[in-house]
Amino acid sequence: MFKPNPRRFLPVLLPMLLACALGLMTARARADTAPAAPSDISDQVFPRIVKLYGAGGLKNLANYGTGVLVSPDGHILTIWNHLLDTEQITVVLDNGRRLEARFVGGAGEAGLAILKVEVKNAPYFDLTRIPRRGPGSPVLGFSNMFNVAAGDEPVSVIHGVIATVTPLDARRGRYDIPYKGDVYIVDAIMNNPGSAGGALTTLEGELLGLIGKELRDSRSNLWINYAIPMYDLNETVGKLIRGEVIANDRMELPAVVQELDTTPLGLRLVPNVVARTPAYLDAVLPGSAAAEQGLQPDDLIVLINDDLIQSCSEFYKYLRTAKRGDLLRITVRRDRELLTVELPVPDFSR
Repeated sequence: MFKPNPRRFLPVLLPMLLACALGLMTARARADTAPAAPSDISDQVFPRIVKLYGAGGLKNLANYGTGVLVSPDGHILTIWNHLLDTEQITVVLDNGRRLEARFVGGAGEAGLAILKVEVKNAPYFDLTRIPRRGPGSPVLGFSNMFNVAAGDEPVSVIHGVIATVTPLDARRGRYDIPYKGDVYIVDAIMNNPGSAGGALTTLEGELLGLIGKELRDSRSNLWINYAIPMYDLNETVGKLIRGEVIANDRMELPAVVQELDTTPLGLRLVPNVVARTPAYLDAVLPGSAAAEQGLQPDDLIVLINDDLIQSCSEFYKYLRTAKRGDLLRITVRRDRELLTVELPVPDFSR
């Protein structure tokens, strides 16, 4: 019977074994120097993201949002929107802990706001170390879009790429947005209900910017997916945390719009005494179209043609731009109900 001699195979086996050993050593070295996996980055970022709950809960008006921790003492950076228009703002941390937040300050033109919760040694984003990225850079978006997360559940993560960095030219409803600084335009659908205030990060978990409100491009009327870069706003955020007043901030004290005589419409609002007086009906004229549609005193106007109305000033401003004969689809809140009526635009020049 034939018995092979092992020595005959040594010239072949030895190089193969050496090659395998070198391959294993190289693979281990690459593993040691490879960047963290996306799951590791998410675990690093999640504790720095908070879920916000405040005003809203009506049609097209979500009562949930997102914020990011920017100090170990519980300062939260978010987008200034309707969510903060209440005395009670609830913050849910990554571990499910629920806390009441207080409003510290806001920069109207930039659209930023700072909240504060009582915590110590919180994980946070260091705003003194904000990188810049250009077109083609991969990014991650962290937010509580659509209120998917609750309690200690992690927020949603979207992967995308920066398409361009360009000045923002957008509007919300019929009104232009005052912020005209640069924004990151991304190729992923990141700006959803609840996303405003979320974090745009690098693949290494570094904060790049804040995901903004849902806006349309002023020229194309298309929805924009964007984030506000933080590299030029860290000084502004620092002033807000310290409670300093932002100089030359056009939106801190909005002007009170002079009242318009709405008698031809068949209704009258409460006196417009401050910049953000809620648009409550003070009176409805008997026999008018408003009365026939069922409007009543103390109804709160919240929408006109799907555009959010947050004050008497916004209501008057909208009416000044409306054309005679057009239909106004007005949504009001009565107790816990939402009612929608349609009224023709009258001649306000009489």
